[in-house]
Amino acid sequence: MREVMKFKGLNGNFTAFKKEVEHADKVTFVGIPGVCSPFAELFAYVIRDRESVFVPKTDVGSACKIERTPLGMQFTEEADPNSNVVALLGGLSMPQYDVKLEDVQKMLKNILKPDGKIIGLCYMGMFEKAGWDEKIDFHCIINGALNGEIYK
Repeated sequence: MREVMKFKGLNGNFTAFKKEVEHADKVTFVGIPGVCSPFAELFAYVIRDRESVFVPKTDVGSACKIERTPLGMQFTEEADPNSNVVALLGGLSMPQYDVKLEDVQKMLKNILKPDGKIIGLCYMGMFEKAGWDEKIDFHCIINGALNGEIYK
């Protein structure tokens, strides 16, 4: 993969994602509960006019809708994870969560609709560091960099 665009900040991150899924009627996010799930809610808010689903790790039986509520985007009822866009969140590739690449690939075969696309959403080059960028047929990887300062 090669760089095709630069963006800055969370707003740029969200805009890049929205553009990549502009023709999708549904997006299934897959990630680590508690670590990736808040990011899934944020990205689902960006596309709040479309259906969003969250799959914890690779447990498609636990898939649930991400819906807009008075308290913001929340996980609600059970949902069908099959989708024309599957967004893998970077935490999946982190060794401490023990998610096997083979399990992710098997899940993708089961839930990604024909001619669907796989999008990687990560920070700090997680998929590249894990070597997943060469083993999963990503349509694109939207990689952000987090920098910050502390002031006292």
